[in-house]
Amino acid sequence: MSPMSPLAAAILLALQEVPGGGMSLPRLGKRLGQGASVLLRELALVGDAVVGGVPGPSWVRLTQADGRWWVQLTPDGLAQLAL
Repeated sequence: MSPMSPLAAAILLALQEVPGGGMSLPRLGKRLGQGASVLLRELALVGDAVVGGVPGPSWVRLTQADGRWWVQLTPDGLAQLAL
């Protein structure tokens, strides 16, 4: 796997700072100064999506509930931060 991008690291760190390790996509975007489309592209690479036939590392989970996108740090993401 290639090295973690600066945006991926910022996402993981931002999620780690909140109790429960998750927040809405709009809130994460505001916190990092990035638009939703930029975040969604990066989340596809660090989540569990399959890109180019290769599954991602599953560091985050992206779900939708009640019309709101939610980003959650996974145990694998926490382990990656510990490295």
